[in-house]
Amino acid sequence: MTSPMPQPGMVYLVGAGPGDPGLITLRGIECLKQAEVVIYDRLASHALLAYAGQAELIDVGKQPDYHPVPQARINALLVEKARSGKRVVRLKGGDPFVFGRGGEEASVLAEAGIPFEIVPGVTSAVAAPAYAGIPVTYRGISCSVAFATGHRADFAEDPCGDWRRLAPGPDTLVFLMGMHHLSSIVEQLLAGGRPPDTPVAVIREATTASQQTVVGTLADIVERAADMRPPAVIVVGEVVRLRQSLRWFDRPERRPLLGVRVLNTRPADQAAEFSQQLAAVGAEPVELPAIRLAPVPDPSALDQAIGRLAASVGKGDGYDWIVFTSANAVTFFLQRVFEMGHDVRVLAGTRLAAIGQGTAQALRTYGLRADFVPNRASGRDVALGIADVAGQRVLLPRSDIALPDVAQVLGQRGAQVEPVVTYITQPAEPNPVALRMLLAGEIQIATFFSPSALHGLAAMLNEHRLAEVLAPIAVACIGLTTAEAARQLGVRVDVVPQQPSAQELISALVKWRTGGELSQAVNPQIV
Repeated sequence: MTSPMPQPGMVYLVGAGPGDPGLITLRGIECLKQAEVVIYDRLASHALLAYAGQAELIDVGKQPDYHPVPQARINALLVEKARSGKRVVRLKGGDPFVFGRGGEEASVLAEAGIPFEIVPGVTSAVAAPAYAGIPVTYRGISCSVAFATGHRADFAEDPCGDWRRLAPGPDTLVFLMGMHHLSSIVEQLLAGGRPPDTPVAVIREATTASQQTVVGTLADIVERAADMRPPAVIVVGEVVRLRQSLRWFDRPERRPLLGVRVLNTRPADQAAEFSQQLAAVGAEPVELPAIRLAPVPDPSALDQAIGRLAASVGKGDGYDWIVFTSANAVTFFLQRVFEMGHDVRVLAGTRLAAIGQGTAQALRTYGLRADFVPNRASGRDVALGIADVAGQRVLLPRSDIALPDVAQVLGQRGAQVEPVVTYITQPAEPNPVALRMLLAGEIQIATFFSPSALHGLAAMLNEHRLAEVLAPIAVACIGLTTAEAARQLGVRVDVVPQQPSAQELISALVKWRTGGELSQAVNPQIV
């Protein structure tokens, strides 16, 4: 007896947007999260692949004049994977139906009887000008706009390459895929009647940290944009003059880290906020969580310490101090307090020390105030700074791989120290796209928030040595303890903020870059 044929799957033709991963639609993210197969293009942000989880990833990226996977093979892949019963996402840069060949792929699926859904995306034809401060329409200046492919130059054989007919038409012209034929586009527009002084903008890698914009006129744009390479969008029309006042994305004073790719090694559940802060100053965050944090598997010792705290409220026979050496220690410790049915009142009468302002802020989110925060955030400084600690009972919530320095210094000063493992650090599954970018030298700055992040990344690199991989990259550490751990691994440390917080780290990176140290590593051409 033959086995039944598998039911056809489903194909989602998803527009990934123009480059900034934040410009994908919510529906697009939903499709990626449910996908079993993702067939993606070169121009789709690879950061979006993180939403695909364990899906099979198939790179069919094309480059100008180089198509390693022909369109016919892409069409066949879509049908093949869907017929095997898979949920397939075809992730395409921009919008699938705007010069994305999405219509052709949908036709193939329709002919094969494969169900499909079109998920529109933000097209670079609109997004690129917008990110350059150029509205494609503007009352009194432009009331019409046309999108054209710049990929065809021989209009004798292909009417799509006859750009002369556009010259007297719409107020604003937007050409996609036209860098290789810029001179031909200019010649035909001039021949069609567009004045030589018509403003033109060429926008490369729009909406990303590498965005570059060159502005000129039909008379000189070919010379001005001679060094520009695809992918680029060409905008022709009077609206280009508005860039001078509407430029927002690539103003150096507003986005000082524009053009810099920053490796974010924070755990997956903590990475998003730091990435948002990096993006706000123009950087392109690349998330590669090096570790994952989890509650301690056997919390018996922790439970005993919390039980002692609860039993001592009002009696004074518990702990004199609790020393928190990280925001994670605060979070996991108080989560366990709540899980045991207590609340923050179990801390009544116990003084709290925080290693730095970031840890003190973590306490404030629970309505708690640190009684001591050292001027310099390091384990040694917090252990040395607590006054009259001799004979005091000190609880030290920590990770399973925390350095022993705090407990040692407190013990040497006569304290009765009780370290208790509150959370554990585990290896994270590597993000293959981010890891490939790191090894390919496509990262300019690597950031680390803990010694365990350094060790976690080192474990991911397998045969590659951490110090060698990071040698050509600027390395930024959240604090002195992490910086010392980096140096012990042979890693040069370039940036350490005065206070250990994400915002202070970004501020330190901005000050460092504007001082010129990164000028040779990253030098975006912005005109």
